[in-house]
Amino acid sequence: MQIPFDNSYAKLPDGFFTRLDPTPVSAPQMLAWNDALAGNLGIAQPDAQVFSGNVVPEGAAPLAQLYAGHQFGQYNPQLGDGRAILLGEVIDSAGTRRDIQFKGSGPTPYSRMGDGRAWLGPVLREYVVSEAMHALGIPTTRALAAVTTGDPVLREQGPLPGAVLTRIASSHLRVGTFQVFAHRGQIDDLRTLTDYAIARHWPQADGPMGLLAAVCAAQAKLITAWMSVGFIHGVMNTDNCTISGETIDYGPCAFMDAYSEARVFSSIDRTARYAYGNQPRIAVWNMAQLATALIQLFDDKDQAVQDATKIVHAMPDMLQTAWLRRFGTKLGLNATPEDQPLIEDLLAMMQSQGADFTNTFAALATDQARDQFSDRQAFDTWRDTWQTRKPDTDLMARSNPLIIPRNHRIEAMIEAAVTGDMAPFERLNTALAQPFTKTDPNLHRPPTDQEIVPATFCGT
Repeated sequence: MQIPFDNSYAKLPDGFFTRLDPTPVSAPQMLAWNDALAGNLGIAQPDAQVFSGNVVPEGAAPLAQLYAGHQFGQYNPQLGDGRAILLGEVIDSAGTRRDIQFKGSGPTPYSRMGDGRAWLGPVLREYVVSEAMHALGIPTTRALAAVTTGDPVLREQGPLPGAVLTRIASSHLRVGTFQVFAHRGQIDDLRTLTDYAIARHWPQADGPMGLLAAVCAAQAKLITAWMSVGFIHGVMNTDNCTISGETIDYGPCAFMDAYSEARVFSSIDRTARYAYGNQPRIAVWNMAQLATALIQLFDDKDQAVQDATKIVHAMPDMLQTAWLRRFGTKLGLNATPEDQPLIEDLLAMMQSQGADFTNTFAALATDQARDQFSDRQAFDTWRDTWQTRKPDTDLMARSNPLIIPRNHRIEAMIEAAVTGDMAPFERLNTALAQPFTKTDPNLHRPPTDQEIVPATFCGT
């Protein structure tokens, strides 16, 4: 099989990674294939032997990347790809460099006692949700392929079918990649990484502080995009925060049904650190950790601290501006700061009355949102004020998705796939590719009380 590799990360010093091949599996079978994405990458056809890791194609440079990271606020000095292998890089049809990475491809030196495998559920969750995010126009890693391995994976609930996901990303550089070298005092390696990140992602950036400013801006846009569709990442550790500004790692992620600032889905987020409403604050915290690493590159540390502090302290205003713009468009407005109370009043009313986030905003464009509220008189009062701003319904229709990957639908899709029924996966994936189009009504509705999925689990 021919893949047009053009690798760059593998040319960095050996201390950045460990070179190794994926661990073979017994009976690989293609489960899902993203034909359009494959064409964009210059990959002609699916091959279960290649995308399971059994056959390493010519030109690949397989490796597991090293990084560290703060996990739920606690620093772990060494993490790394514990169940992933970077197969190599290609240049897509737009001239952009893309990583090809396997997830669930076997143990690595960074596995920390883990088996390095993934079971089918998390693989299909990431496939569906990452492709849905792409269709929504939100920067994200993407899914190229899913392969079943024919080997069971042992988890707490017993043996489960194993699978491998092929993930595509602008790169897998993370805040934690910078942290590991800064924490170890490997300043030459930190400088090499910084130069590489600038050249690959932000060539307009002027040195380390220019890189910091560019990443802060990208993260501000990303997190407010999440907020605008009710997305909760669930595990915003610094090792899951990309330098490219892409969403990465869809373990305990979920989209809200009923709106709540405090909503948490991740089963391991016991302090609600990564609740929906906390995500902007955590993004700033993560950027402060990147700043702390980059400061190590400067001889004049005091001046570097001042410069980095100024950049990071500007981020809350950047987030607020981006949030106002995003939520303004959801109300059909070219919003100004004077519109912020209007937006906040609607969200407060939605929260107090348990209104569905996606369906409420979608219904505003057709003047049917009143049915989402139990106190309709309160909504009418808010609506009268909003209408004085003469909202643009076409703008609203372009800004408010009609369908999201709701948790209960994902769980039902996984349950069916475990039995060999891929029809729900195909149906859901097809509908989510057109998020602003009304398709299957059953996929658009919120869960019943019996269908609610209260928590999601890390994709292990």
